[in-house]
Amino acid sequence: MLLKQCHNFHDFRELARRRLPGPIFNYIDGAADDEVTHRKNTDSFNAVDLVPNILRGVGDIDMSVTVMGQQLDLPIYCSPTALQRLFHHQGERAVAAAAAAHGTMFGVSSLGTVSLEELRKTHKNPQVYQFYFHKDRALNSAMMRRAKDAGVEVMMLTVDSITGGNRERDLRTGFSIPFRLTLGGMAQFAIKPLWGLNYLLHESFKLPQLDEHVDMSGGALSIGRYFTEMLDPSMDWDDVAEMVQEWDGQFCLKGLMSVEDAKRAADIGCTGVVLSNHGGRQLDGSRTPFDQLGEVVDAVGDRIDVLMDGGVQRGTHVLKALAMGAKAVGIGRGYLYPLAAAGQPGVQRTLDLMRAEIERDMRLMGVRSVSELTRDHIRH
Repeated sequence: MLLKQCHNFHDFRELARRRLPGPIFNYIDGAADDEVTHRKNTDSFNAVDLVPNILRGVGDIDMSVTVMGQQLDLPIYCSPTALQRLFHHQGERAVAAAAAAHGTMFGVSSLGTVSLEELRKTHKNPQVYQFYFHKDRALNSAMMRRAKDAGVEVMMLTVDSITGGNRERDLRTGFSIPFRLTLGGMAQFAIKPLWGLNYLLHESFKLPQLDEHVDMSGGALSIGRYFTEMLDPSMDWDDVAEMVQEWDGQFCLKGLMSVEDAKRAADIGCTGVVLSNHGGRQLDGSRTPFDQLGEVVDAVGDRIDVLMDGGVQRGTHVLKALAMGAKAVGIGRGYLYPLAAAGQPGVQRTLDLMRAEIERDMRLMGVRSVSELTRDHIRH
């Protein structure tokens, strides 16, 4: 299967599956517990129908949006995700470059594998820095200062990951950083030698956002232990309010779901919220972001930018979210599979396809700009 034969999310997923060792593919592909929420995230879009209008003169199409003060040429952005250079040696460099080519936003994780400074110097499109709340308050402040000094526009605090989800696929393979594989996991690497060769021939794996602050030598600190030992489950609204004031700029909470929490976010000065269940990787059985979107937009959409991610696989999914009131829609696995499959050309192709789908679907819906999409265009 070749990159040019990939025409949708499922094609990219299959190509990634063929090219990655099992433990790494399952890290991307898997979710928490029985993975019910992971499946429901996409199914929720299928429970809503689009209602097109005709004869609306859709000669020119404007897909641009403004999100937390950032001008995007597309209503989709690349959500921050961890460990990207494990999937392909280009990692965040490929994602940032593809996002820049499409004039949209990309995110860098505190568990990212390329430094936020390098990406900020190389690309001028809007950049989000996603980080976690640590027990060490000085570490939190240092990470924010570093992002501010680098010129990052949007700070994004993930609030649904105060402890790691129960990802049983990873437990079965022994996937961790550094690798502590089971016999079955090691066998999967043995049958995909090209990945290992590619991994060894490029620069060593590192986590530059954390290297200055966390000792990851000696193989002692897995991802699970990072979440368990360093993150602070006692984080509360007062802690976040202090961070919002300290950052003094565009500040977004990622991973909230309830109307009450969205109101609190607006009250403490956040400029955006991302409805998200972490791709079903944290609390299995939680509500889907799309199903929750309408009531959150109704409650706070006039005070704060409401975004969402989770389960987005098609341009029609994006249109449904925008019609419900989302300002923009994030994709995660939607670019990770293409990254794993082909690096920057893969990410570029998936964004090309999404742009084409959104433009075509807007024409078929009879809307010329994103702002024309309303709830009149959807039926439950």
